[in-house]
Amino acid sequence: MDSHRFEGAVYARRLGAAASLVARAGLAGLVITPGYDLRYLLGSRADTFERLTALVVPAVGDPAVVLPRLELASLKESAAAELGLDVRDWVDGDDPYRLVSEALGSAPAAVAVTDSMPALHLLPLSHALGVMPVLATDVLRELRMVKEPAEVDALLAAGAAIDRVHARVPSFLAPGRTEADVAADISEAIVAEGHSDVAFVIVGSGPHGADPHHGFSDRQLKAGDIVVVDIGGTYGPGYHSDSTRTYSLGEPNAEVAEQYSILQRAQRTAVETVRPGVTAQQVDAAARDVLASAGLGEYFVHRTGHGIGLCVHEEPYIVAGNELPLATGMAFSIEPGIYFPGRWGARIEDIVVVTEDGALSVNNQPHELTVVPMSSNR
Repeated sequence: MDSHRFEGAVYARRLGAAASLVARAGLAGLVITPGYDLRYLLGSRADTFERLTALVVPAVGDPAVVLPRLELASLKESAAAELGLDVRDWVDGDDPYRLVSEALGSAPAAVAVTDSMPALHLLPLSHALGVMPVLATDVLRELRMVKEPAEVDALLAAGAAIDRVHARVPSFLAPGRTEADVAADISEAIVAEGHSDVAFVIVGSGPHGADPHHGFSDRQLKAGDIVVVDIGGTYGPGYHSDSTRTYSLGEPNAEVAEQYSILQRAQRTAVETVRPGVTAQQVDAAARDVLASAGLGEYFVHRTGHGIGLCVHEEPYIVAGNELPLATGMAFSIEPGIYFPGRWGARIEDIVVVTEDGALSVNNQPHELTVVPMSSNR
């Protein structure tokens, strides 16, 4: 098996399930151009170009791949050959949109397309079909939200890898070093600990920690800084890690320590709330209520979490108003934070998987505010 995808049987099950959902929705089929949906359904990492490449999944009949003849090599890393899919290649001068229409097989009806399809292809496809497609999001979300055992294994491996990076972070933190210096060390460690790519690195020191999506800068770390480190990478067959821990350069003052302990309790309470049948918004409320009862509610300025898998951010979103009941196999972050503009911020983030009776955390680094003794700095 290619280390960048699962065995063919995984994709065969997904294609069959997608076709069933398409039929249930009364659609003619799916048309999936390169992107995360194509990677999910076929294990393909093909890129989008001006020439159309598309997986066609009809409600009735066999799936097919339409692609330029000069891109045939891009199928080798996918499961297309292993599954024996019908490949309909074309050369410049042919009409690939007609090939898609023919592969759908049925009379014109609503067709669902991936949300990453560029207008360059969407408009001529709609002309060839005689109908404007709808988004496939509602069809595929049901599949992608609930992770199969192989996906859970990938998330567990990714989580363990990012935990190993966080274990090394204290050695990167020292007064006089810039956030960018620390970020460079972290990026190197993300790959060294088993990820194929760096997805993102946030190093928010001092007042920069009060910006949840700060990134990193040339600000020099100082003794007494609280430092938010939010990091993630791509692992194995394209699944992601994402974990945040907060560090203190030297012992924090009493106020910081007390407020951080409340944040830690909020994060733990939210994790303990997770189980099948509980709604996404109930998990959000569990974290938010702890902070609000301590007078910190206004400093928690974002949702409690987001789904994760082939995308760093995907459904389900753990946010007020989302009445989606959680189901076994869903995977998402739980990451409440507190942010004091111009002063400091903190966040604690784990990825959890819903189990039959609770939540399995893929991240297991300590949740306490990690104090970096000044005497140990380089």
